[in-house]
Amino acid sequence: MSIQELEAFKGNPFSDMVKFVVDVEQGIAAFGGELHADAEEKLLEHGSLQKNLWGGNYYFGKKGEQAIKYISLINIRPSVKNYSMEIKDKKICAKMKSVIEKLLP
Repeated sequence: MSIQELEAFKGNPFSDMVKFVVDVEQGIAAFGGELHADAEEKLLEHGSLQKNLWGGNYYFGKKGEQAIKYISLINIRPSVKNYSMEIKDKKICAKMKSVIEKLLP
């Protein structure tokens, strides 16, 4: 994803961040939308399985650990012992980070 493509998300609808959802098995992501469910829907339409989708936020102008936050309503999954919006499984976070870092400049 180019800088111009990433910048297109600013103000649409958030000025400081963009929401994203990663399919941790396929290594793909969808960006944008007011809700993580918007990006989640796009991935589901293209064959992703719900159990592989996890949401987060990318903050413009931040670096390192401050740039990506692994927080979303879609992450609440008692069936895999994730009881909060924040992803607690570090392996899932690492997979997400790997996908996002490959896509973003």
